[in-house]
Amino acid sequence: MSRDGEPPVSEASGTGPEPARPGDAGDAGAMLHAEVRDALAGLTARLDRERERAEHREAVIDRLHEENQRLRRGELQAMLEPVRAALYRLHDQARRESDRLRAPDLTEAPDPRRTAVLLAALADDVSDALARLGVERFTVEPGAPYDASRHRPVAVTPVDDPVADGTVTAVQSDGFEQSGKVLRKAAVSVGRLAEPAAAGEAAHNGQTTNSG
Repeated sequence: MSRDGEPPVSEASGTGPEPARPGDAGDAGAMLHAEVRDALAGLTARLDRERERAEHREAVIDRLHEENQRLRRGELQAMLEPVRAALYRLHDQARRESDRLRAPDLTEAPDPRRTAVLLAALADDVSDALARLGVERFTVEPGAPYDASRHRPVAVTPVDDPVADGTVTAVQSDGFEQSGKVLRKAAVSVGRLAEPAAAGEAAHNGQTTNSG
């Protein structure tokens, strides 16, 4: 016995913690593996749900885009309907006049005035069709000042009157604009003051005399 009266304790049979058994490590590894598997399964399910939501959103966007395109096509067709109607009338007028002029029983020559009236009516119908699209025709009167923002010069006309210098002398075609923006300028001839021949000759003779 010890001095305290207690029986001696053998070091071989101490009361310290027992060593881990092989089965305990296997159980911990299995539990960790199960937790990882469950976490991956949850993550996979979450990703599947997100993919389904994304596919649904894409389907909704595609459907809305298709409906928008269909509506725009419908609006465009509705806007073009009056233009088609005007073109139908132009076609019929031109065809009737062509058939009349080619008729074998035509005994009189075509009247130029009738032809001029017909062509003017055709031009007005085209202008009306463009107006339905918001395109307005604008005309230019001879004598108006040349405007580079609205006029396209196609020819130069010599003029003797200084007042006519830089003005429109003739109009080849009308212009068209939309909401204040010029889509096509009017084709015009512009007057340019001609240099007097006498003044040019006098200047030339003066240079010749001085040089002599």
